[in-house]
Amino acid sequence: MSTSQTLGGPSRSGWVLGPSLDKIIKNVAWRKHSQLVSACKSVLDKLDSLADLPSDPASCSPLYGLSSSDADFVLHPVIMAIESGSPKVVEPALDCAFRLFSFGLIRGCEIDRYEDKDKSSLIFRLIDSICKCTGLGDENIELAVLKALLSAIRSPCIYIRGDCLVYIVRSCYNVYLGGLNGTNQICAKSILAQMMIIVFTRAEENSMLVNFKTVSVFELLEFADRNLNEGSSIQFAQNFINEIVEAKDSLPDATLYLELQKDVNHAEAKADEGKGKGVSANEGTNLSDYSKIREDCFMLYKNLCKLSMKFSSQEHADDQILLRGKILSLELLNIIMGNAGPIWQTNDRFLNAIKQYLCLSVLKNSALSVMTIFQLLCSIFLNLLLKFRSGLKSEIGIFFPMLVLRVLENVLQPSFLQKMTVLSLLEKISQDPQIIVDIFVNYDCDVDAPNIFERIVNGLLKTALGPPPGSTTSLSPAQDMTFRHESVKCLVRIIKSMGTWMDQQLKAGEFNLPKFSDNENLMENPTTLNEDRNIADELHSEVTSEFAGAAALEQRRAYKLEIQKGVALFNRKPSKGIEFLLSKKICSSSESVASFLKNTSGLNATVIGDYLGEREEFPLKVMHAYVDSFNFEGMDFGEAIRFFLRGFRLPGEAQKIDRIMEKFAERYCKCKPNSFTSADAAYVLAYSVILLNTDAHNSMVKDKMTKVDFIRNNRGIDDGKDLPEEFLGALYDQIVKNEIKMSADSSVPQSKQGNSLNKLLGLDGILNLVWKHTEEKPLGANGYLIKHIQEQFKAKSESVFYAVSDPAILRFMVEVCWGPMLAAFSVTLDQSDDKETTTQCMQGFRHAVHVTAVMGMQTQKDAFVTTVAKFTYLHCAADMKQKNVDAVKAIISIAIEDGNYLQEAWEHILTCLSRFEHLQLLGEGAPSDASFFTALNAETEDKTLKPASSPSLKKKATLQNPAMVAVVRGGSYDSTSVGVNSPGLVSPEQINNFISNLYLLDQIGNFELNHIFAHSQRLNSEAIVAFVKALCHVSISELQSPTDPRVFSLTKIVEVAHYNMNRIRLVWSRIWRVLSDFFVAVGLSENLSVAIFVMDSLRQLAMKFLEREELANYNFQNEFLRPFVIVMQKSSSTEIRELIVRCISQMVLSRVNNVKSGWKSVFMVFTAAAADERKNIVSLAFETMEKIVREYFPYTTETEAVTFTDCVKCLITFTHSRFNSDMEDLLAMRKAKDMIPPLWQRNDNAVDGQIFMEKDDYMSFWVPLLSGLSRLTSDPRSAIRKSALEVLFNILKDHGHLFSSSFWANVFNSVIFPIFSFVRDSRDAQKKDSESPHPDRNIWDSETSAVAVECLVDLFVSFFEMVRTQLLGVVSILAGFIRSSGQGPSSAGVAALMRLTSDLRGRLLEEEWRDIFLALKEAAISSLPGFLKLLRTMDSIDVPEVARSNNDTEKSSGLGITRDDSEDDNLQTAAYVVSRVKGHLAIQLLIIQVVTDLYKMHWRSLSVGTVDVLLEIYSSIALHSHQLNSETTLQLKLQRACSILEISDPPMVHFENESYQNYLNFLYDLLMNKPSLSTEKNIEGELISVCVKVLQMYLDCAGLRYMTHKAASDPMVHWVLPLGSAKKEELAARTPLVLSVLQILASLEKDLFRKHISQLFPPLVDLVRSEHSSREVQRILSNIFQSCIGPVIMQL
Repeated sequence: MSTSQTLGGPSRSGWVLGPSLDKIIKNVAWRKHSQLVSACKSVLDKLDSLADLPSDPASCSPLYGLSSSDADFVLHPVIMAIESGSPKVVEPALDCAFRLFSFGLIRGCEIDRYEDKDKSSLIFRLIDSICKCTGLGDENIELAVLKALLSAIRSPCIYIRGDCLVYIVRSCYNVYLGGLNGTNQICAKSILAQMMIIVFTRAEENSMLVNFKTVSVFELLEFADRNLNEGSSIQFAQNFINEIVEAKDSLPDATLYLELQKDVNHAEAKADEGKGKGVSANEGTNLSDYSKIREDCFMLYKNLCKLSMKFSSQEHADDQILLRGKILSLELLNIIMGNAGPIWQTNDRFLNAIKQYLCLSVLKNSALSVMTIFQLLCSIFLNLLLKFRSGLKSEIGIFFPMLVLRVLENVLQPSFLQKMTVLSLLEKISQDPQIIVDIFVNYDCDVDAPNIFERIVNGLLKTALGPPPGSTTSLSPAQDMTFRHESVKCLVRIIKSMGTWMDQQLKAGEFNLPKFSDNENLMENPTTLNEDRNIADELHSEVTSEFAGAAALEQRRAYKLEIQKGVALFNRKPSKGIEFLLSKKICSSSESVASFLKNTSGLNATVIGDYLGEREEFPLKVMHAYVDSFNFEGMDFGEAIRFFLRGFRLPGEAQKIDRIMEKFAERYCKCKPNSFTSADAAYVLAYSVILLNTDAHNSMVKDKMTKVDFIRNNRGIDDGKDLPEEFLGALYDQIVKNEIKMSADSSVPQSKQGNSLNKLLGLDGILNLVWKHTEEKPLGANGYLIKHIQEQFKAKSESVFYAVSDPAILRFMVEVCWGPMLAAFSVTLDQSDDKETTTQCMQGFRHAVHVTAVMGMQTQKDAFVTTVAKFTYLHCAADMKQKNVDAVKAIISIAIEDGNYLQEAWEHILTCLSRFEHLQLLGEGAPSDASFFTALNAETEDKTLKPASSPSLKKKATLQNPAMVAVVRGGSYDSTSVGVNSPGLVSPEQINNFISNLYLLDQIGNFELNHIFAHSQRLNSEAIVAFVKALCHVSISELQSPTDPRVFSLTKIVEVAHYNMNRIRLVWSRIWRVLSDFFVAVGLSENLSVAIFVMDSLRQLAMKFLEREELANYNFQNEFLRPFVIVMQKSSSTEIRELIVRCISQMVLSRVNNVKSGWKSVFMVFTAAAADERKNIVSLAFETMEKIVREYFPYTTETEAVTFTDCVKCLITFTHSRFNSDMEDLLAMRKAKDMIPPLWQRNDNAVDGQIFMEKDDYMSFWVPLLSGLSRLTSDPRSAIRKSALEVLFNILKDHGHLFSSSFWANVFNSVIFPIFSFVRDSRDAQKKDSESPHPDRNIWDSETSAVAVECLVDLFVSFFEMVRTQLLGVVSILAGFIRSSGQGPSSAGVAALMRLTSDLRGRLLEEEWRDIFLALKEAAISSLPGFLKLLRTMDSIDVPEVARSNNDTEKSSGLGITRDDSEDDNLQTAAYVVSRVKGHLAIQLLIIQVVTDLYKMHWRSLSVGTVDVLLEIYSSIALHSHQLNSETTLQLKLQRACSILEISDPPMVHFENESYQNYLNFLYDLLMNKPSLSTEKNIEGELISVCVKVLQMYLDCAGLRYMTHKAASDPMVHWVLPLGSAKKEELAARTPLVLSVLQILASLEKDLFRKHISQLFPPLVDLVRSEHSSREVQRILSNIFQSCIGPVIMQL
């Protein structure tokens, strides 16, 4: 055992005391300190015999292991040594005390200065003696004191509290303020900081045993005392602190600590005791908050705050000691706040301590100009913002403008250090994403709070742009550049934090972004809330928790913007502003307007005064409500008027001032009724005070008003009495000493920078926008202002702090900051070439694009992307710098990182990539694409001329090729071709400069360029479509360049399509729709080379795509090949059309197994080729088509039968080609042999007896084939036409047994009937397919017509049971043939109809017979209206009565007389009419004949309905014939015309005779053979009527008409003129008909004849007297009189 261990005996305390006392004895002067020596020896002797007690009486002994008396005895010499004043003695004694405290040997004590307990008093005496050693003037003693005091505070075994704690802190303060050297002062400062950390950490944990942080001396000297550093002082102090903190021994017994902790944690039970400690009884209900540990913490915190608020007196304005103490207290407060834990945020008492003391300290110190204090205030504010913003919302809302914005917005005359401090503070703030969002949500979206976020951004913008040109500034250029760089860095941090926060929220909540339209401004149209309530109140009350959604904040933000708009309007024109506020329901009455004017910041005080002074009714009400809102109780007159005028400036007009002061006086007297006799006195005095204030404080007034003058001026104003002179004198002094300062204008217009760069960058509008804001007044530290701010603190203490997690809030933030950020980044990037600065700007652009893109803000996103794209300078490469290359890198990074959100902005990025690649090629000397196109145009199909390569521009700087010259010359960003219109060459210097810039581009390799296109595979479904759209737009711009067309983007389109071909079908379909439109647009380009290249690229894609298998019933192959179809149909270029045919042929023949829905497009291409005007295209297409039909036909309908339709259409189109003369013999064969067998083969596959024809796909095969043949029947070529008819009907006959009735109906309607559409009646014509051709009847000769109707009837008869529903249509066709003008078709129609009825005689139903006759009836009468209209044309035609002879004609011609042209026209018209009449009569006669024949065929089973139809037919035709013969004038003209034209007359009489003859025969046959039916239809009456009619016509012809109808009074005619030759001929023609009538009458039964004798007798009598051409008439007439009339007469 060593000597040191033997000294002090066996006790643990003795181990520490023994060596120290021994050292004291050795160092002490024995004579001077004999008592000390004696005491030390006694203690050493005592310690040798003392051992640790077995049970430690912790509650009564201050030293471990010793009794209280022994402890007092052994510590006494230590205290004596410390108080000895000898450094050599004091130092070991202090070291002993340090060890005792550090090792926990002094314990179980609660130390306070005023405690009377022995235990604590002993320890206090020890501490007190230690503290008093600071005045010894020894450096080591100072350090030893600090060491001992910190060890005492640090020890968890004793509790130093109350005044003792303050005493120790003050002693350390004294060492710091009066330390002998800088090192000791730094140590003292560090000791104090460590004490604060220990004390407040214990308070937070409410425990003595805590883990605490060791102070960092280097960080502690951040703001002050760097000058105290003496070489290694900082390291020395740090080691000094570490030694004290780490000095410890194992605790002797844990129970002692627990006892002490139990005592310390004892809560104060009484409220008055709590008040004694400085705590109000109503501050909380949790008594644990009032533990002694926390009480001491609050006391120390309060003292530090008070110490920081001490100011120098006017006598000692430059008190450096006081200033250092203030700074130290602020530093300690900063340390406390920096290390504050969560309890400061959650515990009301802790938070109230900050509000009550710290905030007041910050407020009072804010006006000091000491830089260190300002830095400390900013640091404290940063800690408050970081940790306590939720509880200090209103305080932060005041401190932010006061500390930060005031300095930030000072652009012209700022303090460099202050502004750098603020910028550093903002940089730290902006690094926390949540703070940025919280600031915006709680201030910019709060109606009652300043727009902190907006002002930060705008202030940073001002700083980044620097002082406006022409302004005076105190900044050096270096300082200005530093400010600009730091402000840009802050803006970048802000937008980066916004993006980080957005990413965190999206990742955490899987938030689905709302979709907004591009032009939607969320702030312009806020939601209108309840009109009956004040919106501000509703917005304050709608959110009770601290979590708010984006919708609620949107309303709050919108409402605030409305208020700001109202403020701006009011400041410009008050009436407009008030009108706006009322319209938006922000104000609803004069009282609410007054409250708005009184409480709203930003209003122009002068404008408020002018408005309040208006005499209109509503402003007057507002002024009264404004004044009535003040409460002047408890204020003297001077204070009242000063308080009243603080919110506005009095107007300059006397009448306005008068109205305001009059109301003020009334209000003041109402609040203080005993102050004046009447309000008049207050009114006059108020005016007088205003005049005095102006007189006393206006420098322009030379002769100032004295107090006597002021008193004299106000005599007798109080209702004739004088006011007390003391009152007036005090009022005078108050005004003269303290000017009444009316509210200054709060709206100060900002100067605008007229930087020419703004125009270059297009930023004028942005800068004008972001500078339109209101600056708040800087806050000072005078008492009135502090009082006012404290009132605001109290008024807003209940304000709610909102926290959001909805990323949509970023949209509103971006709306605020995107303009300033764009301006700052753009201007800085343009003006600066500093690498770090430009890098920061590029990062800012990247983060801004990320935020705006993800949030779907298209306008803002496009603005940022466009700006970066312009800064690449790829459009003006000769001016390119390193920063422009960095811009290209930024563009690439944006494309890769935010490609999913770029949408339309992709076009700018891809344009940059295109230009970059162009520059690369020029630099490498590669041939331009234009040269390739030129060579392509010059070559044939099979040869491609390789363009001569150009030497590398990097090796040859004098090359003057046009492409390089254009690029060097440069152009605007938006120009498609740079330098096109600029004439002249460029200088070698320009080329060399350009080439040197090309080397910069080597930093970016092809890998980065191609990576963007390869990365397209990772884009989402929306992004890839936008990417492809943009790439197509860029490619079109490249290809349409008039001077330098390029294919870079086109090749990338092919690559991108390859990369993304494996995407899901829905996405790929959308991609291909875009690509399809692109290929069509470029494929139709006027530039043939471009179009060929594009079509070849499309071929490559198609070949690649056809490698993929397509399932049945999909249509994407068809969509994929559609561009070929469209270009083929629309292109005017023969080369392109031929190329397409070759491409399609190659694709189909090489990928025939994979072609599914693509067959449709293939056939459409060949269809267009078949109609081409070039024979080689037609031949090439037909060769492929022939091969498809012959060899690959099963593939065409493997998955879709619909393609068969397109195949047929294609083949039909080939038949119409004028180049198909060598194909005619193949058409019918291919159709019959190559198409029918596959269909027949499919039919054989039917199973289970099911007829395959009922399947839709089977029908889809037949319809196009049959429809195609149907169309071919109208071909103008006879061979094709006849073959088509033959093949069509043969197919129907051969395979018709497979068809169902419904399918037959479809065949008739869509195939057969359209063939005969030219002969069908109008009703059926309306039903035929609108797409079906209308064959020209002239192209069908008689032979074709006969074949057609014969085939039709044959088909109909063969499948009658299946197609009998089509009977009416068939009969209509046959009837149409019958009424045709040509003899051949008519005869064919009659023969076909007769055969039809003959073959189906026994199978036709009565209704069907009736339909047949109805068709004939309609055929007979349908042409009558048109025919009669034709006849009427003869009414206006004059025909010569006598035709000239040939001799006369020759004579007149010889005399120069010619026939008039009008006579020739008339004769031509008459000839046409004669021809039409003959044809018409022939048709009518043919119809009569057919009807008669059919009647004879079917007369046995006639129904009543059929009889009716027959009667109508016969009667209508007979009536029509009679009408024609009654037209005597018409007949005369026609006879003259026929005579002149030497043609035969129309057989009208014959037509009439035949009509009546058939009519009579029909009626007589019915009468004889159908008696029942005759009776029902009164056939006998009709027969007699017709007979009488015929006889009358005969008599009329014989000239006996007048004799038959003469009146009784008419004179008797004794003779009749003989008939002329014409009449005799007509009479002879009518004789057979009369004979038939007479024979019928003679054969009638006698009863029947007698029944109608009254009708028959007169014409018979006239007939006797008539002239006849045949004796047979007289003979039969004689028989009638004898056999029929005679008996009747005899019976009379």
